[in-house]
Amino acid sequence: MTEVLIDYREKPLILELEKRAVPISIKPLALADIILQGQDYYTTPVSIAIERKTQTDFLNSIIDKRITTQLIAIKQNFPIYLLIIEGQENLYSLRDFHPNSIRGMLSSIALDLQIPIIQTKSIADTAAFIEVIHKRLEKPKKPISLLTKRKPFTLKEQQEYLIESLPGIGPLIAKSLLTNFKNVRAIINASPEELKKINKIGKKKAAEISSLLQADYQKDLQDHK
Repeated sequence: MTEVLIDYREKPLILELEKRAVPISIKPLALADIILQGQDYYTTPVSIAIERKTQTDFLNSIIDKRITTQLIAIKQNFPIYLLIIEGQENLYSLRDFHPNSIRGMLSSIALDLQIPIIQTKSIADTAAFIEVIHKRLEKPKKPISLLTKRKPFTLKEQQEYLIESLPGIGPLIAKSLLTNFKNVRAIINASPEELKKINKIGKKKAAEISSLLQADYQKDLQDHK
């Protein structure tokens, strides 16, 4: 079951979440304003930290540099994090700020800290967004395929597609490998020395391919950690 922890100072948001019957636990939080705790597909515990700022508070936090300190602390302590900026006024006209100061901070948050920024219209909209995240964590999950959907492959296309998924292998090299080794199994079983005989496959690329094919599958390894 997903637990929603919310800081006791977030009273308007608490009321909105209670209206929506979102199960919440109110307590003092040292970091973040909202924390959602659930599980991923592999039943590994997942914590999502959300920092909520009204537009005015966001601008004030730029002046005293509070926003940077808060977000760095959140990023250091949680695997998944979001910044919600709440309000629908023109952010650039609320205070006597140079627009580039605001753009610079938004860019720094998104690119340097790599923290997603969510814009909501109101406290009710913020509550609705949190409700959606809660429901998403509550739903049974399944792995996301890394392959794009498309029409069924012919046998030849399937063979080429499999080989193109190897490190540094494009369409031309894939066709060259299949032409020389005749089938996918032979390529998989090939040694680095044999792979190097193919044009445009050097020592480094051959080693990368061989390492990938021989490495044990680590089921518990999660990209989001």
